[in-house]
Amino acid sequence: MKEFKKFISRGNVVDLAVGLILATYFGAIVKSLVNDVVMPPLGMLLGGVDFSDFKIVIKESQGDVAEVAINYGIFINNIITFLTVSFAIFIAVKMYNKTMDRLTKQEETVAAAPPPPSKEEMLLTEIRDLLKK
Repeated sequence: MKEFKKFISRGNVVDLAVGLILATYFGAIVKSLVNDVVMPPLGMLLGGVDFSDFKIVIKESQGDVAEVAINYGIFINNIITFLTVSFAIFIAVKMYNKTMDRLTKQEETVAAAPPPPSKEEMLLTEIRDLLKK
């Protein structure tokens, strides 16, 4: 139990949980974007087609038995959703990497510059120069 408590209380687990929750809702937002914003105009451009209605009926519904169909239109919507999410994540990761590269370069520049001499060093340098004269 101690090991489990240590594992669960780590910051990485909490960060992962927050990331998972945000990803879930981000996925819902993108799905809505695709289904409610992207697909209607696309369907209109293709002659008023609604992709979610595309299906191949294998067996018609009979009484209480529902129809058996391959809903390839919904599959097309999901592919477009996947591509949209992938592109958004690609852009976010690219921006994150650029930011991290800039911060790393700034840290390297600061670390590479030698610190200015201290007051003692400057006084000692003056004394040395005076003694040389």
